[in-house]
Amino acid sequence: MPLTATRTLVLMPVAIALNVALGSTVQQALKLPLYLDSLGTVIAGVLGGPLVGAVTGLLSDLIWAYVLPPPLAAPTAGPFAVTAAIVGLLAGIFGRAGLFRTRPVADRRSLLLALGAALVVLMLALYTFSRAYGSPQTFSAVTGNPAASFAASRLAFGFISLVFGVLVLWTLFWRRDAGALLALTCGLLTGLAAALVSAPIAAYAFGGVTGFGGDALVAAFRAAGASLFQATLQQGLLSDPLDKMVTFLIAFLVLAGLPRRVVSRFPNGERLTEAA
Repeated sequence: MPLTATRTLVLMPVAIALNVALGSTVQQALKLPLYLDSLGTVIAGVLGGPLVGAVTGLLSDLIWAYVLPPPLAAPTAGPFAVTAAIVGLLAGIFGRAGLFRTRPVADRRSLLLALGAALVVLMLALYTFSRAYGSPQTFSAVTGNPAASFAASRLAFGFISLVFGVLVLWTLFWRRDAGALLALTCGLLTGLAAALVSAPIAAYAFGGVTGFGGDALVAAFRAAGASLFQATLQQGLLSDPLDKMVTFLIAFLVLAGLPRRVVSRFPNGERLTEAA
């Protein structure tokens, strides 16, 4: 077996474990309107290619739903395995296209685009925050957590959003790395695709109640008069793009911080280390 294949096979279970660990913390414990359960999938896809990403995403949700024992198991994650596979597939395609390379720039046009991206991220985070945490009673009713957990979840979401905002500003304006802008764009596109695939699953398989923090958004949109499918789609179009932009940026920074000799040993390695 080629060494690149061996390294990829070793990477996949590590990526799956990372997905489950982050997803369990963010979704099951903190009940945030984010997922963060695809960081391992994105890293595996970018390094290993579309097939590796798709298989990693698929296995992550299936293992999380049907193999792990309680309280780690998340039974509602199973049907979303198809979404996780699409996320990994797209990450692999973007990685193969070289969109995760670092690209130092200093021209004004790129910085203006970066500023626009930062503003979009900020507005999306603020709007998601306002809808997900509008009412402690609604949050408690739809997530199953006591009302006392509302403040903790809101604080955790605010902290993650703040850290993400700082990372965006640092990467785009201090490091002046246009690669981060491409990673954010890839995350946005992947999030939109994930939302379109996940909405009918959430609506018709679970009635919009999956046991995660996004249920608060569904309840808020339902209270505003949206149908079940409209509410799950609106929730996805808020949560998924923000979640995937966070995930893709973190993956970009992790890969940028790895030694070039390590990255180059994976199937997509040369696409990530060659000059832009």
